[in-house]
Amino acid sequence: MWPFRRSGKQAAVPTLIVDPAEGDPTARALREAGERRDWGTIRDLLSPVTDPDEHAFYVSALADTDGLQDWIGEWVEAEPRSTLPVLVRGAHAVYWAWEARSGARASQVSQDQFKEFWRRLRLAENSLDEVTDRDPDDTTARTFLVTSARGRQVEPEEAARRFDEVVARHPAHRIAHEQMLQYRCHKWFGSHEEMFDFAREAVAKSPAGSPLGHLIVVAHLEKWLDLPVGEDEEYLDDDAVRAEMNAAADHSVRHPDYRRRPGWASVHNTFAMGFSKVGDLRSAAGQFEVIGDQVTSWPWQYINRNPVIPFIAWRNDAMAAED
Repeated sequence: MWPFRRSGKQAAVPTLIVDPAEGDPTARALREAGERRDWGTIRDLLSPVTDPDEHAFYVSALADTDGLQDWIGEWVEAEPRSTLPVLVRGAHAVYWAWEARSGARASQVSQDQFKEFWRRLRLAENSLDEVTDRDPDDTTARTFLVTSARGRQVEPEEAARRFDEVVARHPAHRIAHEQMLQYRCHKWFGSHEEMFDFAREAVAKSPAGSPLGHLIVVAHLEKWLDLPVGEDEEYLDDDAVRAEMNAAADHSVRHPDYRRRPGWASVHNTFAMGFSKVGDLRSAAGQFEVIGDQVTSWPWQYINRNPVIPFIAWRNDAMAAED
């Protein structure tokens, strides 16, 4: 037990850091190359990656690098026959757009912020559309179009079409499912019912050992966040919610066929937060054991802007209950 740094029950001062690469050496190397403007290394690291889930994770890790928009044009011009630099430009522009919008609710975003948000999203979609036109089987480009669908406020039919184009090529694509679930949320363009229908159907269709089980946890957390104070905690203090989360874990991260793959940390952090919120400390402890010190921003940022603070506090509670 405790394969990570035990910080003490009283610890309120963060002793960990959020690693955007989630501890993955390839993701870290991509981010470092992005910071150096070393597109040759980026090309060499990304080109051999053929698994759609891994490719999307690695492109996401790179695309979230600050300042990429200042030099990506050099790569696009240097290798005009390659779709990879265009993909990276489009993926980064999605992150860059949300940076302009900020993480605030729509009512708190200024008109100038919205204008810049939409301008950057148009750049993103123009690039991503170019990639899919030239390479229809590029699931990473199509996945980022699922993400941008929310910002562009496309109709449900168009959002579904974009998602369907991904899963037709890779049925259990994790990031595409995560992004489509967000579109189906009440806070965006769906409802609690649509969100749960989507999550439950996706998990039911997924093979045993798939990480998609965490969609169930995300759905419950999204509903909790949307409820009024008082009703929110009462909602999670429900045996049926606990049972559904446990069934999802048994089908996915606790199944014998489950294997950790690049991007695994956010999946386990989601289960850890979900089990902690519903008071199932034993199940939460099991997830914290797997996570170690690999805290991720998602989903702890829903509780505190510094995700490390709730992570440490709830990890201590869960592990203390196991002692």
